[in-house]
Formats: sequence, C-alpha cells, structure tokens
Amino acid sequence: MNIRRINRRLKKRFGPAVTATLSEGNIVLSGRLPTWEKVIEACSLAAEKYSTTHVVNDIRCDEAGEQPIRMPTLRDTALEGRKPDVLIIGGGISGASIARELSKWQLDILLVEKEADLALQASGRNDGEVHPGIDLSRGSLKHHYVRRGNAMYDQLCRELDVPFKRVGQYVCFEKAWLKPLIALYCLIRKKRDGIADTELISGEELRRREPNLRFAFAISNPSSGCVCPYGLTIAYAENAVQNGAEVSLNTAVLGMEVQDGKIHSVTTNRGTVYPALVINAAGVFAEEIAAMARDRFFSIHPRRGTNSILDKKAGAYMHTIASVMDITRNTHHSKGGGILHTVHDNLLVGPDAIETWEKENTETHRESIDHVFQKQQRTMHTLSQGDIITYFTGVRAPTFEEDFIIEMGRKTGNILHCAGIQSPGLTTAPAVALDIEKMAVDYLSTLKPVEKNENYDPIRHGPPILREMSDERRAALIRQNPDYGIIICRCEEVSKGEILDALRSPIPVPTVDGIKKRVRPGMGRCQGGFCSPLVTQIIAEYLDCPLVYGIMENDRLFHTTKSYLEHEMIRGCELSGVKKIRLHDLRHSHASLLISELGLQPNLVADRLGHEKITTTLQTYSHLYPDKNRELADKLEEFVSEKYNAKEMYNARKT
Repeated sequence: MNIRRINRRLKKRFGPAVTATLSEGNIVLSGRLPTWEKVIEACSLAAEKYSTTHVVNDIRCDEAGEQPIRMPTLRDTALEGRKPDVLIIGGGISGASIARELSKWQLDILLVEKEADLALQASGRNDGEVHPGIDLSRGSLKHHYVRRGNAMYDQLCRELDVPFKRVGQYVCFEKAWLKPLIALYCLIRKKRDGIADTELISGEELRRREPNLRFAFAISNPSSGCVCPYGLTIAYAENAVQNGAEVSLNTAVLGMEVQDGKIHSVTTNRGTVYPALVINAAGVFAEEIAAMARDRFFSIHPRRGTNSILDKKAGAYMHTIASVMDITRNTHHSKGGGILHTVHDNLLVGPDAIETWEKENTETHRESIDHVFQKQQRTMHTLSQGDIITYFTGVRAPTFEEDFIIEMGRKTGNILHCAGIQSPGLTTAPAVALDIEKMAVDYLSTLKPVEKNENYDPIRHGPPILREMSDERRAALIRQNPDYGIIICRCEEVSKGEILDALRSPIPVPTVDGIKKRVRPGMGRCQGGFCSPLVTQIIAEYLDCPLVYGIMENDRLFHTTKSYLEHEMIRGCELSGVKKIRLHDLRHSHASLLISELGLQPNLVADRLGHEKITTTLQTYSHLYPDKNRELADKLEEFVSEKYNAKEMYNARKT
C-alpha cells in the first residue's frame, strides 16, 4: 500500500484536514471532519477491498459526538474468579455457533452477552437469507466461506431442529439487450468462482415458476434458502449449553488487563474472569474489544438496514427470493435489498444500507421503508405497504475493507478475532465456526492436552409446534398435556404449553420478547395486541411473582369488553328498530359522518382513523367523494353566478 498515494488522494479531497500514516502494518487516519459521510469517504479512499492491511479510523467527527455503550444494570459477583478455557464475547450467530463447535471438546466455555437475550442486535435483525454467493468475488473470506456454509445448512438445521427452506433466488433484469452480457457473467461465476447452481432463465420460465415476477430474464440460484436468524442463534447456543458450555446474559465486558502480550483478566459487571483464550465476536463493538486487548488493527463503520414484514396473505404472492437488478444504477452494499418468502410464510422486504455512527440506534425511519418499497415494487407490482405488520432495523458491522477478519491477534497472543461480520455472515457462520474451533483448539493444545467430549450430542430438540402438526398428533399431545390445548396467540396458534416449554428451555429468557422469539406469540398480524397480556400472566405465574402493573389477578385491563358493546348495540337496535350492523361498521359510519356531513378533508379523516397513508382513506371511502366533488362544483357555480350578476348590476348603474 502506497501511503504517499493515499495522502495525495486525501489532500486533493479534504485539504490538510485528514492525513494517513502507516503504523504497525495498518493505515491510521487522523484529523477532523464535519460529517460522518465525509469520514466514511476519507476512510474508503484509503481502504483496499479485501485487503488485510486495514484502515484504522481515528478521525474526529463533529457530527457524531460521543456514543455511550448501553450497559446492563445488573451488578453481582456470579462470575468472580472464573477461569474458563475459552471466553466468547458476543451472543450473536458467530458467538453461539463457535460455542457449539467448541463444546465438542472437553473445555470450560463461557459465552457472555451484554443484552438480556441472544441475537438482539444484527444476528436477530436481518432477513434470514442463506446466500448462494453469486455476488461475491474471489479472494475474499466471504467468498471462501459462503459456499461451504450454504452446503452445511440442511444437516445443521435438522440437527438443531430449526426450520429451513431452500426457496431459491432470482436476480431479475428488465432490459433484454443485457442478456448476452449477463450470460457471460453467469458462466464466470459458475466455472471460475464455483457457484455451480447458477443458471440464466427466460422471462417465460420465470413467470411459469413465479407468476408475479415479470421480467425479460433472470439469474436463478436454487441453493438459496431462508432460515429464522434469531431462532438459529438460540438453537446453536442451547445445544452448546446442553453439551457443557455456559451462557451468561446481561454480562458486559468493561475492561481487560494485558500482561506480556497476553490477556491476563477480563472485567465484567458480574466479576473478573481469567480466560486462557478470548474470542472476540462482539459485532459492532469488536473494535472496542480489540482496543481493550491492545490489539486494535481494524475499524468498524456501522451500517443500518431496515426490513419490513408483511402479513401472511402477502406470502401467497411469491414463494422465493427476488430482486430487480439495474447495472446502470449504483447498487453497492445491497441498497434496496430484495423480497424474501420467510420460513414462517410472511414476505420480508428490504433491507436498505445507510452509513451511521450510532452502533445501537435501531430506530426505523419512514424514508427507509419508502425507499425500499419504491425499488421493490419494480420487482413485484402487487407489493403494498398496506400489508406491513411490523418493521425492524439492524446495524451491521463491516470493516472498511468490506471483508471478514478471522485470525489470531496480531499484538496480543491469546485473542482470536471473528470481526467485520456482515452479509453473508449468517450463511458463512457454520463454516467460520469450524475454522475458529480448529484455531482455538490448536492454540489451547499448546497450553494443555485437549480431549474430545465423548458425550457431545449434536441433536437439539426444539419445543413442539402445534400449528404444523396433524389433527391426530395435536390431539394426542393435548391428551398428554392439556396446556397444549389452551391457545394464547390466535394469529400464530401458539398454546400455553409451548410458552411453558420456552420458559423451561436450556437458556430461558422470561420476558415477552424472549418468549416471542422462541415460540412466536405476538408475531402475527396483531403483533401481540391480544396475547401479550396473557403471555405476561403466564410468565408471572411461572416465576411465582406479581405483575408489575399493580393490577391484581382478577382485575380487568379494560372494564368494557367488545362482547358487552356488541350486546348493547344489538339491544339498542332492537328497541329502536334500527338495522343491525357489526360493531366495526360504526367506524365506517363515523368516517361517513366526517366526510359527508362535516366536510372534513381526506388528510384529517386519515389521521382520525389512524390510516398510515391518505391513499387508504381515498380508496376505502372513494364512493363518498364524488358527492363532495359535486358539492364543490355547485359552490363554484354559485360563486361565479353571484360575481357575474354583481357585475351586471354595476354596469347597469353606470349607464
């Protein structure tokens, strides 16, 4: 890397504000810039894609300011004095998969996660696609691992009892004249890069497979699949615990003591531990962990992505993964994402890719959703924001070289970095974990003999899923345990028995969100509007603790029930002789009153009814607006007539 050339680029773009120096094999950028966008631009100018000479960002940014790390409130000494063979920092897909693979050996494994549950950050906030690797270039670690990881998913998900579907992927093209060029690209990917399932299909064949995808042609990769990302992370960790590993949630790493080029101790909010080996799988905070270990040779620049989940009825529109490609536009960093049919039969739309300095800000912005839908409605015209039932934002952890870091420490001997993990990190995780297992065992073998865990069991049994069972099997299970016959979540058909199974799991998290991630109450159309209080009650009863609301066991949350209102309305209709209508129809009557009698504008009516878009109001009540248009025309005619008559009277008086 020519540091002089880099400095010339920086000076040409930013003047003397930023300089680059070569320090211990890294490119260190220092200086001051007003915006984060300019910081990203400066570091990108200095970085070489897939290089192992990393950019370290020490530029001060006026816009960014200090961002304190969110810490758990828990303080105790539960881990004080522990001496694990391996301390894994981070409870995402990387940390959980590494813990499971290392549990094949007779090792004391401790995984710490600062959040209250596993996969609360990027690992639980992505689209769940198992990538084919069609878009990855040779020479990167991403490309090295993606095909290996993809091929492992069928067996892995059978072992961990996690749903997985190979739904295939289509990259679609609108312009037929591009076909010869894309055919050459496919041939290169297939023959040179090893993406063996790549094929080019015609628009007719695409429509035969997916009638709602209408394009000139498409690239097909049948090996693409989808999995529940947080479900897989939890399953990995539970299997690790079943094989002897320990998971400590609400546990943040606060500092490290480094002596003679090795980590001597690690301080947490739950005590100080003394590990033989530390594995850094801390996601967006991997750089901070490396700095604590005095081994900082890379920088993470967070990238935010927003996804929308659509109602299951929209899942019938498409049964695959699809996106539209326009090579004349900038599609870097997967901006605009795609459409994915999930393992739970929803459609997922997204993500976008927005650079940010905020590592824990998972706010969802309307412009992100609008941007993604604007692009993906080109992929499938039937796509509608009206089908959204929820949305979420995750923050990815790329380096400026846009590749993974899988290596032992460069200055500190007993740290192993699994950093810079972004897409396709979910796909590559099984293969990466195997390599890190080997690296860790090789290092630990220099300290002591490491033996195989003869009791290792790769099989994890998840809780029964009643909605997927036959009537006969479900009835048998209910006879065995009547709790399985008590349905708590109507949308997802989740029973009380399944919720109790989640509370008794190897890594129980007795929160509404923790139960939601494990057995899906609250994941349906109403997003927990009906079942969340019931789930809370079950958790409270299981823990034998009172609810925090100050509401007693037999108290009502709402004193007037829907059935009471329906009964009173029917009674009133019968007494008055008014035609009976549904309770919900009162909403339409109210809207008619606002439009026809009070003459309110559509935007005010939309706000009153809680419609997300004014087009929903106009489409639903379009039959009322022609009357308003006629009323408007009549008023205009009356106004003009009055003006015309007034002018005639004025002229008459003059003459």
